[in-house]
Amino acid sequence: MTASPVDEELAAAFARDGVACVRGVLDPAELASAARAIEIVLANPSPIAQLASAADDPGSFFEDFCRWREIPEIEQLARHSRVPQAAAALMSTPQVRFYHDHVLVKDGGTRQRTPWHQDQPYYNVDGPGVSAWIPVDPVPADGCLELVASSHLGPWLMPRTFLAGEARWFPEGSLAELPDIDADPGTFDIRRFELRPGDAIFFDFLTVHGAPGFPYPGRRRVLSLRYLSAQARHAPRSWRTSPPFDGLEEELPAGSAMDHPLFPVVWPASSGPGHGASPNHAAAVGRPPGGLAGSSAGRRVRWPPAGPPAARCSCGATGT
Repeated sequence: MTASPVDEELAAAFARDGVACVRGVLDPAELASAARAIEIVLANPSPIAQLASAADDPGSFFEDFCRWREIPEIEQLARHSRVPQAAAALMSTPQVRFYHDHVLVKDGGTRQRTPWHQDQPYYNVDGPGVSAWIPVDPVPADGCLELVASSHLGPWLMPRTFLAGEARWFPEGSLAELPDIDADPGTFDIRRFELRPGDAIFFDFLTVHGAPGFPYPGRRRVLSLRYLSAQARHAPRSWRTSPPFDGLEEELPAGSAMDHPLFPVVWPASSGPGHGASPNHAAAVGRPPGGLAGSSAGRRVRWPPAGPPAARCSCGATGT
């Protein structure tokens, strides 16, 4: 077994901040495989692929989801690279299931910003999960994913469509709105990293994040691999989730573990006591609302701002 790329200090920082950068998580052969997989996706987009940039953008922002069952390179990386091992260590969980893959490509010169958002309100799961955002191209800090440290400890915030800002998921007024981070970014503890190909940013499903355009000559190609902790549970919604898992509610009851072929176990469970979620991360499952301060790296702010009662995960979510 290879040594874990995550030590205790990094795991503790992740529990506190909801974000961690792991350098060189993919080796050169895996990196080449990831780049090859992205090019296959670009050449053969799925029916749910989308262009998330405006028609007048000089570049483009392409996204596609859930290709691992068709593209062996993605399945191999999702199952057998060091990424699931790192996910297990960061979530302090005895078992990890693969949730889905997400390919994101911003061409050089793309102006479109990825708006600030949390991922989990778009999903069909409650409980902890983590994304690994892995570029196959060099990414300067000014073109990198941006993440608000400790925002994963707050409540769920209103998910909206990226271009039109529409509330297609939870009903209007049922969740607090995102603060206007861009109006005063210095108030927030925003993390960004200069990345080499094969580095990875891991972040909690509830960590608020966004990304600038990519005003550089080359492309920013990213393979994002997403994982579920042993505590994750199926949470069918009355609307179409993103990505969609049509018909899953007929096979997997609400509130059940994600025990389904679509979500294979990729990191084995450990037997015996002491292998559950750490106290810090377990506390994040309930996502207590309001009053949370940023880490010492930034000015202390109330996170999130006051708003309507939040749908709480695991949960009796009020928005379903």
